[in-house]
Amino acid sequence: MFQGSQSINLDVKGRVAVPSRYRDVLAAVCEGRLVVTASPYERCLWIYPEPQWQEVKAKLESLPNSNKQVRRMQRLVLGNASELDMDGNGRVLLPPVLREFANLDKKVVLVGLGDKAELWSEQGWNEMLEEADDEPMPEAMSNLSL
Repeated sequence: MFQGSQSINLDVKGRVAVPSRYRDVLAAVCEGRLVVTASPYERCLWIYPEPQWQEVKAKLESLPNSNKQVRRMQRLVLGNASELDMDGNGRVLLPPVLREFANLDKKVVLVGLGDKAELWSEQGWNEMLEEADDEPMPEAMSNLSL
């Protein structure tokens, strides 16, 4: 559903316009209902169409919360989840707490990752792209041919 990256603007009220290429698909898939939450891995936001969010939510709720790392993940992802509805102009209003979490200001980047999108500050996105990656390749990717 989501792919590519696109620079967009955050208005003074904290709204972003969903790119037009996604609006019709989102209207058909989820009637414009989205869920935005904090990423537990980087300072960006995750945006899901409501049906995909329900699957993610169920997976997180099924984890054993007796584990400290699980509780942290649940708090960040479930505890920061906010339901959004696209307005007539295809905009969504991002909650202030999430804008602050991801350091979002006027310039943001929407990055499509298939069933979800990430929303980054332009500066955070550029820093992530330039970051040296010294983590080993996961086993699951060792035979991946693109």
